[in-house]
Amino acid sequence: MALPVAFQEKYRQLLGDEADEFFHALAAEPTKAFRVNPLKAGQELTDTIAETPIPWSRFGYYGSVYGHSVDHTDGLIYSQEPSAQLVGELAAPQPGQKVLDLAAAPGGKSTHLASFMNQAGLLVSNEINRKRAGILSENMERFGVANALVTNHDAIALAKVFPEYFDTIVLDAPCSGEGMFRKDPDAMQYWSADYPAENAARQKDILTDTIKMLKPGGTLVYSTCTFAPEEDEQVIAWLLDNYPEFSIVPVDKVAGFDDGRPEWADGNPALKDTVRLFPNHVAGEGHFMAKLHKADGEVTAKPVKLAKSNVTAEQQKLWDAFANENLTIDMPNTLITFGDQLYAIPEGTPRLNGLQVLRAGLHLGTFKKKRFEPSLALALALQPVQFKQSYALTLDEWQKYVHGDTFMIEKDESYANGWYILTMAENGVGFGKLVNGQMKNFYPKGLRFIAQTHDK
Repeated sequence: MALPVAFQEKYRQLLGDEADEFFHALAAEPTKAFRVNPLKAGQELTDTIAETPIPWSRFGYYGSVYGHSVDHTDGLIYSQEPSAQLVGELAAPQPGQKVLDLAAAPGGKSTHLASFMNQAGLLVSNEINRKRAGILSENMERFGVANALVTNHDAIALAKVFPEYFDTIVLDAPCSGEGMFRKDPDAMQYWSADYPAENAARQKDILTDTIKMLKPGGTLVYSTCTFAPEEDEQVIAWLLDNYPEFSIVPVDKVAGFDDGRPEWADGNPALKDTVRLFPNHVAGEGHFMAKLHKADGEVTAKPVKLAKSNVTAEQQKLWDAFANENLTIDMPNTLITFGDQLYAIPEGTPRLNGLQVLRAGLHLGTFKKKRFEPSLALALALQPVQFKQSYALTLDEWQKYVHGDTFMIEKDESYANGWYILTMAENGVGFGKLVNGQMKNFYPKGLRFIAQTHDK
């Protein structure tokens, strides 16, 4: 790997005797890892090898993910490199809280936050780039997250909608990407000696709006995937200087984690309580993180106005008929429609007027002429026992299903006609409709693929 000369000179000066070991680590192969999704009913991996647990991630394992595996397709696993898994662990939101992931794409942090929230509370997963926001929405769907809004805004716009609203905010700030050089060598093309300072200025602007959305007593987790002090300790030092209501929360550090470097900023000893992850010290990429607490106090902002249902009487009748016939649970959340698409929005969702929303909670399905058709999102979010009729696919049937084929039920048992949640390893993978022994395929056309046997 041909690291930029100015980058090498900078880190030789900062790291001294450790510089050669640091550069050697950047030339090594990236470490692959994933998380297991605790929201899923079945926790047994079908076709993925979990090598060893990641010491700092309660859901994380070292190992590779095959994109067309059963485990990945049904959302039981999410590919995320090891160091990045510390972000969610530092935030660790509680069920029922209001949480913002401000720069959320492609979804690693948001799916991790959702793992802690257990479908209770409100998670706003935001991404400023529209295309990346679409990818984020797809990943949230596959993970089976029911309590999230996926939005497409900058921090300025969100701050106007959510003043002093969130209990926890995660900002994985746009940065120079130095920590990703070995994983994404293209990042080096954008790097220059001035690039970290340019990013630091933008990070401070984003933080200025971010903190307006945090409740008194709330938690802010700031992270970057860069080694640059300008974007790491120096940004946190700036925050502490300009917003004295914030303080750094010390975090437990496992073997290989480094303290922040006060000497790389203004010398404030509290900066030692931030966390640095160097690839020559841990099996993961380069990251910096700080967990901050906003002082307790009274919320001065006006409460947000909550969203109301816009479902028509006819739509409600169609949904009720489907739910009564097929579900074993009630859907207590407020129902809203976008065109002919029906969603169950999370409790506490504000009015969505003026917001660019790509996913408003759980997508339940589509209203068609005098009928309701359930969505893939509903199958991925439900526990199979929450649907009255389920059918456990064989591997051969699963391969046919994800390819878009229909198939005949060949088992001896008698199955009634109607909707079925189709499962693999006790997890929903989609819906089928049985008609006289033939399972009609409702796997979305845009997701279909040719499945190949992939053993553990």
